[in-house]
Amino acid sequence: MMIYAFYLVALVAIIASYKVVTGTNPVHALLNLVVSLLAVAGLFFIMGAPFAGALEILVYAGAILVLFVFVVMMLNLGQSTQIQEKSWINSKALAVPFFLSSSLLVILMVSMVAGVDSTLALGTQVVTPKAVGISLFDTYLLLVEFASALLLAALIGAYHLAKRPTDDGEGI
Repeated sequence: MMIYAFYLVALVAIIASYKVVTGTNPVHALLNLVVSLLAVAGLFFIMGAPFAGALEILVYAGAILVLFVFVVMMLNLGQSTQIQEKSWINSKALAVPFFLSSSLLVILMVSMVAGVDSTLALGTQVVTPKAVGISLFDTYLLLVEFASALLLAALIGAYHLAKRPTDDGEGI
């Protein structure tokens, strides 16, 4: 049962990711990206890594939405774009993310009702937060430090790109 759930959730992730890449509307792409991230979290849960799945939902799906809201607030586009955004959100545009999210919900409900048989589960053991921490700060310490330096450089670059001059010639 879990192998079928894995493949169905993976299919949802692939379809949603394809819609993100091929979409022309940023709002629709964001909706499909959230569905894709939720599907990846479902894959983590199926493979026996509930901590990674929870982090996927909290950090990535939550952070992407907050980032999108932050960008919209920062741009301050005005009334004309609000009317355009309302025309973008229609039932046709919401059909694919709704269908994919609904299929994820059905797969989750069926998996919960069926129960987990340890011989059919894809992950042979549950990965605990302690195991993740030990792995990150022991085996992969250099990569974690490199990722933090890369994120700091991206943050500084984003600040300088978003900085607008004020009346006195100074930045933000």
